Amino acid sequence: MSLTNSKTDTDPAGAFLGVDNSACGKTWQRRAFEPREAEMLVQRLGLDPLLAEMICARGIPVEEAEGWLNPTLKANLPDPSVLRDMDAAADRIAEAITEGETIGIFGDYDVDGTTSSAIFARYLRMLGAPFEVHLPDRQLEGYGPNLPAFEALKEKGASLIVTVDCGATAHDVMAGAAGLGLDVIVLDHHLMELPAPAARAVVNPNRPDDTSGLTMLSAGGVTFMTLIAVNRALRARGFFDDRAEPKLLSLLDLVALSLVCDVMPLKGLTRVLTRQGLALIQDFTAATSGNPGIRALAIEAGAKGAAQASHFGYSIGPRINAAGRIGHAKTAFDLLMTDDPDEAARLAARLSGLNGVRQGVEAEVLSAASEQAEAKGGREASTPLIVADDGWHPGVIGIVAGRLKEKFSRPAIVISFEGDEGKGSGRSLSGVDLGAAISRAVEEGIIKGGGGHPMAAGLSLMRDQLDAFERFLSEELGAGIKTAQSQQALHLDGALSPAGLSRRFHDSLQLAAPFGNGNPEPRFAMPRVRVRDIRVLKEKHMAVTVEDGSGRRARCIAFGCVGEPLGDFFEVAQKGGALIHLAGRVKPDDWRGGDAAQFQVEDGAFADS
Repeated sequence: MSLTNSKTDTDPAGAFLGVDNSACGKTWQRRAFEPREAEMLVQRLGLDPLLAEMICARGIPVEEAEGWLNPTLKANLPDPSVLRDMDAAADRIAEAITEGETIGIFGDYDVDGTTSSAIFARYLRMLGAPFEVHLPDRQLEGYGPNLPAFEALKEKGASLIVTVDCGATAHDVMAGAAGLGLDVIVLDHHLMELPAPAARAVVNPNRPDDTSGLTMLSAGGVTFMTLIAVNRALRARGFFDDRAEPKLLSLLDLVALSLVCDVMPLKGLTRVLTRQGLALIQDFTAATSGNPGIRALAIEAGAKGAAQASHFGYSIGPRINAAGRIGHAKTAFDLLMTDDPDEAARLAARLSGLNGVRQGVEAEVLSAASEQAEAKGGREASTPLIVADDGWHPGVIGIVAGRLKEKFSRPAIVISFEGDEGKGSGRSLSGVDLGAAISRAVEEGIIKGGGGHPMAAGLSLMRDQLDAFERFLSEELGAGIKTAQSQQALHLDGALSPAGLSRRFHDSLQLAAPFGNGNPEPRFAMPRVRVRDIRVLKEKHMAVTVEDGSGRRARCIAFGCVGEPLGDFFEVAQKGGALIHLAGRVKPDDWRGGDAAQFQVEDGAFADS
């Protein structure tokens, strides 16, 4: 068995592994690349051949590879003025700072909204500028700006309000703010239509008349770009003639956190900002390493060493989100604002407690929602999956929607009703624009409100609108869902033997990091091995030892597979001594240490005898 490296080898992995119906029902595909280009990278840069192939498969030209592996802000950061309304926003904020006005910050209760608020507030604190912050209560206020909150900020002295991660569709609220004598600037990245709300400025790379091309920025990224422009405006006003300029680069770990947790594509500027932000945290246990709140949450979650995007996405982000979902987002905001390690540790422990509560609530809702999903066709259907009930906690419906989407391979919307009014949250498949479809439903009066991103969206509707909404989405998205489902595959970057599994190889792959949406973590096949030992861990995971024909062994880990198709596959393979192929990712083995690594298995298939 060998891998073919032809640029046209994009057939289902039968072209190199014979896998088109794996344990998890996936087709395996080898990412296509040009062998000659990969060889040039090996010769020019001294890269591991598999890393060179992976870079080529990601479409990075040979002449740009060195810059892609070592990206700098200087080479990639555009002039912030390319964003529409940026100059107007920067000038008004700079005016407020120089005149000593109190600036009100209105954020959102998720990770992106909380970090965006902290980015802006930390900047103002560096300048000694007065500010007030309002993060809405998810259950009492819901998403987006509201006039009572604006009035409260005004009573605290704010004359300028900056909304972050919200506001791009809040026409009525912006009109009301003008009646209160408030100036408002919107910093957002959600889909919107024209005309823009009547604010002093609406900075949003996703507004239809913005030509910046920066649509992959999170709200935290938009906020950071705005602060660069504000710094420039203050410099032009002579504000820094007698004082030091704030260190904007010190905010990049917060920017990276927002980008990763809002699942922005890690390409171009977004990838550079994330990489530079992660680099601020050389070691989670070092007292001078990055934002103290991020560091405290990482320690609470058991993270070690230098920060990786996966730490943000799977350990730190969920704990920050737990504040807005189960408690109040101000706890997370306070954590990201503190410079006191003891205070950070206290708040981090509190967020971890809230996250534990969130996990319990989520499990209950997921169980009930999964039953409905099975009754609506499970994995066999090619329509949007909409489940609803009374009293589901609105703080977890988005997470549950994501779980359903992964489990049933369909865009999923989870709706919680209170009385006759429901609030819903949805997650979509790649290539199926859920946010745009929900926006069209609003325009046609099918539901009350909603919108979002292609991959995630929120909505509100009345109970008697549910059936019509379900029919509408099926008509709008049905064809796209069928196409997306047919194109779903497990994409592999190469083949790896047990002998090649090492910490050294893992570390070489990190040259291409950060990994996430748009730059997926490398995935490899481990072909033609046999299961030698299985140990069940915590009643749901499996530690598996496999061996190849040369007697070389590899340690593997498969999370959450007990009672699932992959776990059943391992048990059958062990009993029969079958030859199998595995697909997964290379992870360091911190337990054994040294050069040890383990293979994190995502799928498996029986090999031809």
